[in-house]
Amino acid sequence: MKNEFVKDLRAKSAAELNEELVAAKKELFNLRFQNATNQLDNTSRIKEVRRNIARIQTVITEQANASR
Repeated sequence: MKNEFVKDLRAKSAAELNEELVAAKKELFNLRFQNATNQLDNTSRIKEVRRNIARIQTVITEQANASR
C-alpha cells in the first residue's frame, strides 16, 4: 500500500503535492481534535496520516533537489 502511495506521489507535480500536503495536515488537525474530545475511534489513523505527511514532504524535497 505505501509503495503505491509513494508511486502516486512521485507522478504528481509540485503544486499537486502541496495541495496533498495541506489536505493531510488538515486531516491530522481534525483527527487530533477528535482524539482530544474522545470522538476518535481509530487512533492508529493519526500515526498513518503523520507518516503520509512525511512521505509527501520527502517526495517534495527529492523533486526540489533533482531540479537543481
